[in-house]
Amino acid sequence: MIYDDITEFAAALPPMQALIGLDLGEKTIGVAVTDSFLSVATPLETVRRKKFSLDAARLTEIIAVRRIGGLILGLPRNMDGSEGPRCQSTRAFARNFDKLGDIAIGFWDERLSTVAAERALLEADTSRKRRAEVIDHVAAGYILQGVLDRLRVIRAQGDMR
Repeated sequence: MIYDDITEFAAALPPMQALIGLDLGEKTIGVAVTDSFLSVATPLETVRRKKFSLDAARLTEIIAVRRIGGLILGLPRNMDGSEGPRCQSTRAFARNFDKLGDIAIGFWDERLSTVAAERALLEADTSRKRRAEVIDHVAAGYILQGVLDRLRVIRAQGDMR
C-alpha cells in the first residue's frame, strides 16, 4: 500500500523489520537500508536502471534477503515544494512496484539530499571517480536517515506502535 503521510506509513510497518530507501534517477537507483531497529541508514548499492521489470527484480531480491518491511522513495519536489515531472515518475514507479507485492511504500522529500551527499563525500576527501560511483546510494542513505529521524519523533509522541 502507498502512503503519502509518514505517520500512516509508520503505523503500517511490521515490527522488527528494516526499511529500504531509494533515490530514483533516470539512469540509476541509489539504494540504502536500515537495521531492524530502525536506528541507522546505510548506503548499500547503486542499481543501473534497465527496464522496470529488471529493476524491480533486483529490488525485490534485496527486500527478501534483508527482511525489509517498508520502502521509502525520495520524492524530488521542486524547490518551491511543487511536484513536477520527476515526482510524477516517482509516483508511477511506486504504483507499479505496489502491484508486485505487499510492502508499505512511503515518500520522503529529497530536496538537497544529493547536495548533502556530495558535500559529505567532499569532506571525506573522496576522489571524483569514487564520488560518481557512490553518490546515488549515499543520497539514498540521506533520504532514509531523514525518515528514521522522523520516525523517532513519531514514536516519542506515541503515534507508532
